[in-house]
Amino acid sequence: MRVNVYRKTRGKRNRTRHEINAEREKLHVATGDTVRVVRGDDRGKEGKIIRVHTKTGRVVIEGVNIVKKHRKARRAEEQSGIIEMPAPLHASNVMLLDPKSGAPTRTRARVDDEGRKERISVKSGDAFARPTKK
Repeated sequence: MRVNVYRKTRGKRNRTRHEINAEREKLHVATGDTVRVVRGDDRGKEGKIIRVHTKTGRVVIEGVNIVKKHRKARRAEEQSGIIEMPAPLHASNVMLLDPKSGAPTRTRARVDDEGRKERISVKSGDAFARPTKK
């Protein structure tokens, strides 16, 4: 049986449409990290990452990039109206905050004593706290 090749990859590697849709971006931030916005309208604001979209490379930060959403009531007891919610922004526009000084810093990876990979602050050399899973 012949597998259909996705049109956008013609001339490149033969990959199916589902392979391309399943791709994920590797990000330098994770859910629960405290970050500062370095580009855009909300430059300088700090917040905690609520959600990470690995397919698009975007993050949602509480209190940053607030948009108004028109919401319709789905049930009789709900109320329709305009609600404010944080919208995602690209992960390249945020920087992780140094655990020691609180300044924005780049990250570096290192293997700790237990053999697990940990993130290190480039500015201070301290390790970041491991983000907790839900």
